[in-house]
Amino acid sequence: MLVEVDETGRAVRVEGDPEHAYTHGGLCVKVAHYEKRTYHTDRLLYPMKRAGRKGDGRFERISWDEALDTIAAKLKSIAAGNPQSILPYSYAGTMGLLQGGSMDRRFFHRLGASLLDRTICSSAGMFGMRYTVGASVGTNPETVDQANYILIWGSNVITSNIHLWRYILKARSRGAKIVTIDPLLTKTGEQSDEHIAIMPGTDGALALAMMHIIIRDGLQDQDYIDRYTIGFEQLQTRAQEYPPSRVSEITGISEETIERLTHEYAANSPAFIRVNYGLQRHAGGGMAVRNIFCLPALVGSWRYPGGGALLSTSGFFKYNMTALERPDLIHGQPRTINMSRLGDALTNAAPPVRAVVVYNSNPAAVAPNQQRVLAGFQREDLFTVVLEHFQTDTADYADILLPATTQLEHMDIHRAYGHTYAMLNAPAIQPLGESKPNTEIFRLLADRMGFDDPCFKDSDEDLVRQSLRGLNGGITFDQLKDKGWASLEVGDAPFAQGRFPTPSGKCEFYSERLEDMDPLPAYIPPREDRLSNPSLAKDFPLALISPPAHHFLNSTFANLFAEKEVGPTLEIHPEDAHARRIENGNPVQIFNNRGSFLAKAVVTERTRPGVLSAPSIWWNKLAPGGRNANSTTSEELTDIGGGATFYDNLVDVRVAD
Repeated sequence: MLVEVDETGRAVRVEGDPEHAYTHGGLCVKVAHYEKRTYHTDRLLYPMKRAGRKGDGRFERISWDEALDTIAAKLKSIAAGNPQSILPYSYAGTMGLLQGGSMDRRFFHRLGASLLDRTICSSAGMFGMRYTVGASVGTNPETVDQANYILIWGSNVITSNIHLWRYILKARSRGAKIVTIDPLLTKTGEQSDEHIAIMPGTDGALALAMMHIIIRDGLQDQDYIDRYTIGFEQLQTRAQEYPPSRVSEITGISEETIERLTHEYAANSPAFIRVNYGLQRHAGGGMAVRNIFCLPALVGSWRYPGGGALLSTSGFFKYNMTALERPDLIHGQPRTINMSRLGDALTNAAPPVRAVVVYNSNPAAVAPNQQRVLAGFQREDLFTVVLEHFQTDTADYADILLPATTQLEHMDIHRAYGHTYAMLNAPAIQPLGESKPNTEIFRLLADRMGFDDPCFKDSDEDLVRQSLRGLNGGITFDQLKDKGWASLEVGDAPFAQGRFPTPSGKCEFYSERLEDMDPLPAYIPPREDRLSNPSLAKDFPLALISPPAHHFLNSTFANLFAEKEVGPTLEIHPEDAHARRIENGNPVQIFNNRGSFLAKAVVTERTRPGVLSAPSIWWNKLAPGGRNANSTTSEELTDIGGGATFYDNLVDVRVAD
């Protein structure tokens, strides 16, 4: 991203870098006017302390000295009893490794705080890939235009991966067919050659049916299998358990469609599969991704540029995370708390959580089982510190609220989920008001706590240089400083000759690391599903998904672009609406035994019967009734990776009073 700064030092415009080989100067709608976020009138610019009841959002300005002294005194007091009663809670924030995974980790490691398992987004899929292809790796996105068949599986590319769409369209111009598999007819589905509406959480079964057909009809690439995979014979036996007749009932897709889809996929090599995170947010999410990533090895599409599959490219980046995070500072064996079970941690942990430091996240809006999370934040005996750009739902519960810098104001180093370029984020402007980078805030807190370890003196430039030790191709700080980005040079077909980063070096149909669970691909149904849980489905018969609204990035940008999303809405199929006397535009209440929220009904055939869609994530304070879709979601976890199960969620809906 290029930032234009005027003679006064003010950023006046941002744009994509036209020299960047992958993005070609494009920015998504979320960040195309990022300078407006930085200079927004609601921006937090000064430290503040609570001046009312928790949740009321009333604060008064204080100095940085008072803020730091208050936090240090409270943390010292709690740590004297049991430092594990202190919990850091963070995720991606401005997406960089420095502001989200360096000085902060060092601070909490040295403090002895509870460790946080950061699972809320992608951990199930990451582990599914790890047990199959070894890491979060896949097709080089710059080669997708060479694919002959493109399967967009659980991904709304136009909303969430707009740069890839350019390559997909180029492939189509060369004759490739684009097929989207998704419970919802998304913007991407509308632009595809075919949309296949699948029931949420059943993707793993569909992948197994495709394996069944490929093996049954002799469509596999036996040479690739013999050279570069392990476990084919066992997979062959397992796949026999999933004929199209069985899987049709599970997925809601006709047998004929499953047969045709599979034959098209196998016959049009190289075929490319784009997977995204929605399909791994249910009980069997990790295994679903594992199953899908077996398909390219089965048909040999990894051989060719443009062939294979992609969930994330992040595993290609070999930044030195150990140097950044310094796990050697940890003493003993502190407990680990799964962030997807924050509600349980704040209300039921032993020893109790007595302090929580939130940064790079808005858990009051994004964490599952929202009412339990809010009950935890309302505890008067919980000391809460929040680092933020805006007064979010979570900020309303803070005892101390600290102003953090935005992307334009701090240094950072980045990896990507969707391309293979290392990136340096250089600050374009000075921090506004009294805002500070996360790295500086935790340096200052370390000093107040009396931590004299030399690592707390490292500057941000020091941190960048440390992170680069061992990065692919010997990329240097000076190289990144000069250009802003550098290619990892992963190659056009990185797994053409196997060389997967698995223990065997092969794609593992059979994974010894999963022997305590199931070493072979399997179908693990949603916990909340019409077939797997008919008694619950009797009371709550509709499956709710809550995919990203087009202008939001989780809850980020919700306060800036709310008017572009026309308020919280619920997409409901005409059959389900008619059965409940719901008309287009009606205010409706969506509910289950965990909670409820309000939205405006959009009666549409974009979703299939039995499935609801609530574009998300709205701040509670911007939603009618002060609740969003996470009032209904569960704290249950995925099969592997301990991920959140946001889309494993049965509800019902009625016209609101």
